[in-house]
Amino acid sequence: MKYFILFGPPGAGKGTQASSMVEKYNLRHISTGELLRKEIAAGSELGLKAKSLIDAGALVPDEIVEGMIESEFRTVKGVAGFLLDGFPRTTAQAAALDDMLAKTSEEVTAVVSIMIPDEMIRERIKHRASIEGRADDANDETISNRIKTYHDKTEPLVGYYKAKGKYHEIDGTGTIEEVRAKICDLMDRF
Repeated sequence: MKYFILFGPPGAGKGTQASSMVEKYNLRHISTGELLRKEIAAGSELGLKAKSLIDAGALVPDEIVEGMIESEFRTVKGVAGFLLDGFPRTTAQAAALDDMLAKTSEEVTAVVSIMIPDEMIRERIKHRASIEGRADDANDETISNRIKTYHDKTEPLVGYYKAKGKYHEIDGTGTIEEVRAKICDLMDRF
């Protein structure tokens, strides 16, 4: 089984690229947001816990998200692997993922990181706001906070995965097709 992590700042095109990666390489796309919504809709024990936290305005703790991901790993069949999107976001989550995979003598195959400069993040998020009508994407302060949070909390994962020889960076500044071709060139090696 292969375990890929799709990585990059907000607006890098992760969502845009994930669907073609999933289709071409027979992967199950695991988005933490979608998992939470699925568990809540199913009324599972994890979903009920998550819903009560979200309804109270609290963040869902790592162990609940990790439990949902581990459940997907155990129950999804007929795929060549998984594409994680939105997890891990911190080095603590990355260590938990390593521990989770080690239980079945597996490990992260590769981190595919789509990188773009901060100014392009701003442009893309504002463009997305105008297309999708997302007010939260139109606010400069919100965008700045997302960029800062990414640099402070998530970017340390670059060093974590570089040290393990798992980190692979793609220049995300081209067209959707150009970036997709770079991703496929990388993925074909695994």
